[in-house]
Amino acid sequence: MIKEFILERKSWILLFILQQILILLISYLDPTIPFSSLLYIVFLSFIVFAIFLTVRYFKEIKFYKSLQDWDNSLDLASIDTANTPFTKLVVTHLTNQTEQLKETASQNQLALDQEKDELLSWIHEVKTPLTAMHLMIERLEPGTLKSQLLYEWLRIHLLLDQQLHQKRSAFIENDLYVEMVDLKQLVFKEIKALQSWCIQKGIGFDIKLEIKEVLSDGKWLAFIVRQLLTNAIKYSDSSDILIRSYSKNDRTILEIVDYGRGINQQDLPRIFDKGFTSTTNHLDHSSTGMGLYLTKKVAKPLLIDINVQSQLNKGTKVTLTFPKKNEFDNMMSM
Repeated sequence: MIKEFILERKSWILLFILQQILILLISYLDPTIPFSSLLYIVFLSFIVFAIFLTVRYFKEIKFYKSLQDWDNSLDLASIDTANTPFTKLVVTHLTNQTEQLKETASQNQLALDQEKDELLSWIHEVKTPLTAMHLMIERLEPGTLKSQLLYEWLRIHLLLDQQLHQKRSAFIENDLYVEMVDLKQLVFKEIKALQSWCIQKGIGFDIKLEIKEVLSDGKWLAFIVRQLLTNAIKYSDSSDILIRSYSKNDRTILEIVDYGRGINQQDLPRIFDKGFTSTTNHLDHSSTGMGLYLTKKVAKPLLIDINVQSQLNKGTKVTLTFPKKNEFDNMMSM
């Protein structure tokens, strides 16, 4: 801050130096004025001016240092008390601006909460006619029309489900209920929900679950598995999807392996980015770029590590690594 202080006061310093030079110059040109005496006075003036600058520096630096260390939040408590008219003016304007920003942020948050509540309410209302529609489709005779209707119904259902969990994920910490989850039952339930789509695409499942229970939140784990299965089915045709679980280093591992179109290596680092679809099939309008993003977002509070390995035109393997029990205990005790 010393450099900034000197630069701020450079006009004062230059004016003082010019005044002292002028005094010495006049003394030099006028023999009647003793040069040695004025030189002594100039020397003392420099000492007094240096002391003055030092005092001013330590007096003013507190305010500007606190302003420099301010974290740009809306809390002005960390800023030092203003003692001069200019610093008071700065604090006044900062206070007015932060109060206005607080009010704007509060209004925006209120609008977002209202929009979220309205959307959640709308999704729940839409589920009622969707359920009725599904019952009507089930009454149709087996055939191409029925399978096509079931497929389109399933797409709408999955998109609504994704939107619902997206809005809820912002408050997932308040909704967690950790317990022993029946992994086999959960996997089979999600497969059954996607059965019509699998039949239409000729996809089967090879299930090898050595570990049949896992410590997690059943509802949010089901959402993760649902998103991964949806991706595996969407990008596969006439092939089997391998689902297996096993234990490694006291951790439960769940793998979902498909033999579909795979992911380009240059896309792998970005697959969990919000809105990212693909560079290989960029014109695929069926992709929203939200599935894996939400999966990663939900997995974090569940302490689940997600790893994706893939080769283009060969398939994709997604590995879920569940935490040890004591890791959950530590998290719940915090």
